[in-house]
Amino acid sequence: MHLKSLEIQGFKSFPDKTTIQFGSDITAIVGPNGSGKSNISDAIRWVMGEQNTKTLRGAKMEDVIFGGTQKRTAVGFAEATLTLDNSDRALAYDADEVMVTRRYYRPGRASITSTSSPPVCGTSTSCSWTPAWAGRAIPTSARAALTRFWR
Repeated sequence: MHLKSLEIQGFKSFPDKTTIQFGSDITAIVGPNGSGKSNISDAIRWVMGEQNTKTLRGAKMEDVIFGGTQKRTAVGFAEATLTLDNSDRALAYDADEVMVTRRYYRPGRASITSTSSPPVCGTSTSCSWTPAWAGRAIPTSARAALTRFWR
């Protein structure tokens, strides 16, 4: 199992939809101070179910939402989608690709969903399921499988 991509929108310093593709080899995120490099790892932690705002370098969960600048207005939600290659079935889900999405809206409403990729289900449909942990943190067993990416 490995990370395929991370798509973020409205998350911290990323007001626009931004997709980062991860290769099967080494991927490096480089940039000057203040360019949002740490926000990428925060987004991965967040979509995996992190609940501690201090771990996400904020004071409250609403701090993950892009707050605006002098030139850009604030947005109403933050969203991150992590796409995982599951062809080795490291996650107990019968699909080659698994997507986990977490959204947080400014008034405090949140959701976590997972979907398989359309090719697994056919070209015109999208399989989706609501895991038992939806709306809560990812369980320890799944988190352990996913955290292999961090090491």
